[in-house]
Amino acid sequence: MRLFGLIGYPLSHSFSQKYFTEKFSRENLGDCSYLNFSIQGIEELKGILKSNPNLEGINVTIPHKENIIRFLDWKNPVVEQIQACNCIRIREGRLFGYNTDVLGFENSLMKKLNPRHDRALILGTGGAAKAVAYVLNKLGIPFQLVSRRKNLTASLMTYGELTTEKIREYPLIINTTPIGMYPNIDQCPDLPYEAIGKGHYLFDLIYNPGKTQFLQKGERGGAIVENGEEMLVLQAEESWKIWN
Repeated sequence: MRLFGLIGYPLSHSFSQKYFTEKFSRENLGDCSYLNFSIQGIEELKGILKSNPNLEGINVTIPHKENIIRFLDWKNPVVEQIQACNCIRIREGRLFGYNTDVLGFENSLMKKLNPRHDRALILGTGGAAKAVAYVLNKLGIPFQLVSRRKNLTASLMTYGELTTEKIREYPLIINTTPIGMYPNIDQCPDLPYEAIGKGHYLFDLIYNPGKTQFLQKGERGGAIVENGEEMLVLQAEESWKIWN
């Protein structure tokens, strides 16, 4: 049996297991299985690898996309640059790290992106935010990272600094945080949503619910909106290519 899986915590929101289980059934891949490995600490990965010697590939989600780096035997150039990994290929006990968030986000973002979306706010500073920043740099779109905490060593903006004037300066707003994800569907990033209008494009990496409060509030203001479902499908298929 070929085994694949997902590590992260918590995994109640997980897209991957359902997606790959349905894929294996649809494509008559009866020798393949996909499991969730819910781990709070990245050190628990050692035990998973030891007890599952037939594990060929792992997807990595919150909160381990960055702390997985030290376990990798090899990193592709994107992982080397952004220091975030969400896909691992395992061969003869060696871990090869990739980042499929980059491809998934770029291809999904481009569908609705237009020239007026020329400055961006990235909400969050974790592994997913690093992939988003990589794509925006590639596209030549200047961006500002937004965090709950002020960090004097980094050029971060806090939510408290996001005035209506600031929001109008950034027509592209990307949420990389879990705020608003199921089951906390009544939550949303703390923004002055009254400043969001027809010139804005709001992209939420969350896919469950399909339309978060962040996207609903943006849509009410006339913004273009997109959730993370297509991005997840694209990155899942890219993971499958890597594993094979």
